[in-house]
Amino acid sequence: MIVPPFLRPGDTVGVVAPASWFPYEELSDGLRILRDVWQLNVIEGDSLRTIDGPFAGSDELRRTDLQRLFDDPSVKAVFAARGGYGCYRIVDQLDVTRLQQNPKWLVGFSDITVLLSLLYKHGIQSIHGLMPRQYGHPDRAESLESVRQWLFGEGPDYYAVPDHALNRVGEAEGPLVGGNLTILVNSLGTFTDIDLAGTILFIEDINETFFSVDRMMTQLRRAGRLEKLAGLVVGQFNDMRINPSLPFGKNAFEIIADAVAGYSYPVLFNFPAGHVDQNLALPIGHTIRLEVGSGSSRLVF
Repeated sequence: MIVPPFLRPGDTVGVVAPASWFPYEELSDGLRILRDVWQLNVIEGDSLRTIDGPFAGSDELRRTDLQRLFDDPSVKAVFAARGGYGCYRIVDQLDVTRLQQNPKWLVGFSDITVLLSLLYKHGIQSIHGLMPRQYGHPDRAESLESVRQWLFGEGPDYYAVPDHALNRVGEAEGPLVGGNLTILVNSLGTFTDIDLAGTILFIEDINETFFSVDRMMTQLRRAGRLEKLAGLVVGQFNDMRINPSLPFGKNAFEIIADAVAGYSYPVLFNFPAGHVDQNLALPIGHTIRLEVGSGSSRLVF
């Protein structure tokens, strides 16, 4: 995997909104931190101030906005301002030829998962992590610092994770892949479908029903995508929706544990990443070691 050059103060980065729109003023803290605290030069994409239905501009505008930053050799990192929905509509039209020639970091999560998968397919590491619209909140300080550390080449040696009753003990090594479960499942059979054999898969999601989580995990199992994993890291599944007339009877973690019960690789539950304040940055494409113990567990980088 290609590791893009780490950032230094004075570098130029770009911020775009390749998915859903949001009020531009909500980006003020994020832009201030990038410019004044991290001392980076920031190019603002046209999509940050554009609205087209639920999207931050038309598909063509958002694609062009992102493509311009991918192609610009002076840009050292690209930040997705927010997720939502929209990257899935433009990913097939993106050209990563110049990005491979001049690799740079891409930062984001949620709907941005499809872009992280695109870069992984082309051998470029990226960062699943907090996005600029979320910067500035004191409860997210640890998450923000983890993004900065990975971007500036100061990434931690490991993340320690408390024990969970559903964990499956073991050790494994492989490239870290994944992100939002919904996006991963909807990518099956497409160009951004990832070969999961031998990988450490990370998954998270928000605002889904328990039936949906079960359906998606069953789809991955039926498609043969779970059986050859090296390991599984389960992040946060928050704001899950309950059907009061037909309760599922299990929570998201229990549903996932059932889906992988027939395999022997290590499984780590409740990793602090996803649609939560404690959303630790993860280097997608980086080879990691997963150590799941009976007391505590680690992701070793």
